[in-house]
Amino acid sequence: MSRIQTRFDALRASGRKALIPYVTAGDPSPAVTLPLMHALVAAGADVLELGVPFSDPMADGPVIQLACERALMHGTRLLDVLEIVAEFRKTDTETPVVLMGYLNPIEAIGYANFAEKARAAGVDGVLTVDLPPEEGVEANAIFRAQGLDTIYLMSPATSDARLRHICQQGSGYLYYVSLKGVTGSANLDVEAVAHKITQMREMTDLPLAVGFGIRDAASAAAVSAVADGVIVGSVLVNQIAELVTAHEHIPAQVSAIIAEMRQAMDA
Repeated sequence: MSRIQTRFDALRASGRKALIPYVTAGDPSPAVTLPLMHALVAAGADVLELGVPFSDPMADGPVIQLACERALMHGTRLLDVLEIVAEFRKTDTETPVVLMGYLNPIEAIGYANFAEKARAAGVDGVLTVDLPPEEGVEANAIFRAQGLDTIYLMSPATSDARLRHICQQGSGYLYYVSLKGVTGSANLDVEAVAHKITQMREMTDLPLAVGFGIRDAASAAAVSAVADGVIVGSVLVNQIAELVTAHEHIPAQVSAIIAEMRQAMDA
């Protein structure tokens, strides 16, 4: 059983919902990422989504685009991200880690090579934004053979037929993009999210996590009432951006946002 499934099973048994923070690895420098990961877990994170820096993150808004730029300025590569995960695993063997990013860095080192190195480092899942299930059959077979869950995005514009297909192909959990737009977009409609989650529950037993538009404890709590997990990214990355000249304060101040969300979700 994967760490992701184990974690969601435990949450379900306790009547709680998953809190899944996203941060970009290497932002604002590689030295910050490891202590930040541990701080997020201590604050109540259940799964960590670790962004792999990429030069053209087309699904992301300005906040995460700039985070990628800061990480790339320090030369943070996919292999460096795997090294960070391996270091994390030396003291945390339970928290699931999902790599979220784009296909080019994986293709550059090869699917099989990446999958072997990711498994060895302790990665649990892969969310490759620009690798749809229709085109990812070969890659996903390789990933699954190494025990990596393949996590897919779905949006309000996804047709019913494609929802069913994605539900059949995904594993670990499914990521529902709550609104049309890029990361950092606003105007979260929780009622519309609830309607879509209800529809998807008829198609899959996988946990359904919701991201995009979750900015504070109130929105996290509202979404957690209708979904199995809450994914939060831009508000955390924006806090990191405000502290680029005070790296030592990043773990405490970013994890404080997660702690507030955790308290609201559990209330």
